[in-house]
Amino acid sequence: VELRTELELLGHSFGSHSDTEVILSAYRQWGEQCLARFNGMFAFVLVDRMQRRVFAARDRFGVKPLYYWVSPVGLVAFASEIKQFTGLPGWRPIVNGQRAYDFLNWGLFDHTSETLFSSVRQLRGGEYVSCSIDELLKGVVIKRWYDLAPADSPSSPEEAAAGLRSLLEDSVRLRLRADVPVGSCLSGGLDSSSIVCLANRLLRQVNADALQKTFSARSTDRRVDEGAFIDAVVGSTGVANFQVYPPLSGLFEALPLITWHQDEPFGSTSIYAQWHVFRLAAEHNVKVMLDGQGADEQLAGYHVFYTARFGSLLRTLRLGRLASEMAEVRRVHTMGAKQLLAYSASTLLPEGIKQSLRRLTGSPAVKPPDWLDFRRLGVAPADPFLALGAKASSVRGLSLSQLLYTSLPMLLHWEDRDSMAHGVESRVPFLDYRLVEFVLGLPDDLKIAGATTKRVLREAMRGVLPEKIRIRTDKIGFATAEETWVRRESPEAFRATLRDATKASSGVLSPKALDFLDEVIEGRRAFSFVPWRMISFGAWMKRFDVQVDG
Repeated sequence: VELRTELELLGHSFGSHSDTEVILSAYRQWGEQCLARFNGMFAFVLVDRMQRRVFAARDRFGVKPLYYWVSPVGLVAFASEIKQFTGLPGWRPIVNGQRAYDFLNWGLFDHTSETLFSSVRQLRGGEYVSCSIDELLKGVVIKRWYDLAPADSPSSPEEAAAGLRSLLEDSVRLRLRADVPVGSCLSGGLDSSSIVCLANRLLRQVNADALQKTFSARSTDRRVDEGAFIDAVVGSTGVANFQVYPPLSGLFEALPLITWHQDEPFGSTSIYAQWHVFRLAAEHNVKVMLDGQGADEQLAGYHVFYTARFGSLLRTLRLGRLASEMAEVRRVHTMGAKQLLAYSASTLLPEGIKQSLRRLTGSPAVKPPDWLDFRRLGVAPADPFLALGAKASSVRGLSLSQLLYTSLPMLLHWEDRDSMAHGVESRVPFLDYRLVEFVLGLPDDLKIAGATTKRVLREAMRGVLPEKIRIRTDKIGFATAEETWVRRESPEAFRATLRDATKASSGVLSPKALDFLDEVIEGRRAFSFVPWRMISFGAWMKRFDVQVDG
């Protein structure tokens, strides 16, 4: 809206209220520099037939997807979904061995420009293409238009909280703009609850007629159910809340369809739960949803941030502070001493000692697992997290890694496909670039200290959030009862599905995969999402008829 007004003052006229027309006029006015003026999510390819040029771009954090494929006959194709390429001449679905290894063993994908399809690449967040059509046909050259950098932010807790509150409120205000009712995902966590409560206040200020509709996934397993926190938000705001209990009975039936929409395998059954949330929203005719993705990565919301925090205190020899914070974390989160020591030292010690620490914490090892034939994939085993800064010994460094490579790109991928499969547009207020840059510039102490994560957000939401949520210290995440499903409720269904996945994997998954699952089911191995990754990988190879080259 603001850009449209500015362009009208510069002499542009508009025949619609479409954002697309604003993009076209902005390109005519400012050329490639128009990208820096956009705030939000977008992916587009603009073909300038008068100048014979192509201009393609993806938003700063990659909320919206943009893939490209160069066919064996020289065709260059852009698409928002990989499956669009499957109908073009010359298409051959071949697995990308290195990316498949990263996904199966490390639970990581979308951390590079490559995909699990060997010939398909993507523009990453903040990248663009701008060249003549003739140049494009000789090779796709990717350029970067946005680099995430911390803003000059206040260091006092009071100013930081006020600044965060102001920016988040404005971000929610902008993302409430729509020609249709806007709903919200509500998990009961700090992030989605903050958005719902702020949106509720903004809507009341403009005397909105309809109640805000919120949508939640629940679980019959009390260990992962956040119903009490959802009820607290509903009780304090009066929003309408609709709930779904994603059933185990529909999981394997839905797997091929979800895989088709995701385009690539996915890491856990939480994506299945999210699928049900967006389906529920669509059933209630809600076409736009707000969600809290991006908050954990920038505000040190995950428990892995204790690793960076402890490492930073150890590196700067603040040993008294380190001891007191470790004791606090151990008390609040009931972590064992071994795990805490592994957390604090893992960012500083040589790689040989780190191998032992990984065994203590149950982390994947660099040595390839026996259930995965890495030679079949044609790859060399390596820890992809090392090169991506995920072992950073500072909170800011770890935030950058998670925002750009190891966490957020995957979460955005899953959310975009789950929502768009049901015709729902999902918006993410925490990824307003002004907010991300502001938070990134704040001192570590304002994000995480002792056992308290997201400190500045908790302070900013004082008087807005129900206290029960504002001060909660547990971290459930968007979870299903996957462990209970695997071990108690339906182990045979998981065995059968994994058996099918192993057959579909063309030798990538060895028979040892079933032994691995048996050890998890019988409690001889700690529960992890590895069995589901195996299942999802096999379902993906089968759904898209993916082959192993050679």
